[in-house]
Amino acid sequence: MEDKKDKMAVGRKGVVLMIAGVLVMLAGFVLLSGGGVKDPQVFNWSMFDFRRLVAAPVVIVAGVVVVAAGIMHKEK
Repeated sequence: MEDKKDKMAVGRKGVVLMIAGVLVMLAGFVLLSGGGVKDPQVFNWSMFDFRRLVAAPVVIVAGVVVVAAGIMHKEK
């Protein structure tokens, strides 16, 4: 019989899911970046594009869901 002290709370598949979720979240933050201008007096409309307003937040939330799934995953 295995001792409970030797067993991790999160199994191998859960750790892999958590790492994948963190990578997905990082991809979402990369989607948020960019679009700066050198002159602060010039307004840049590119900060209101689809990538920054919709795609990046959806990717970040998907990463959070994957991390949560990794935490909740139960080993057999």
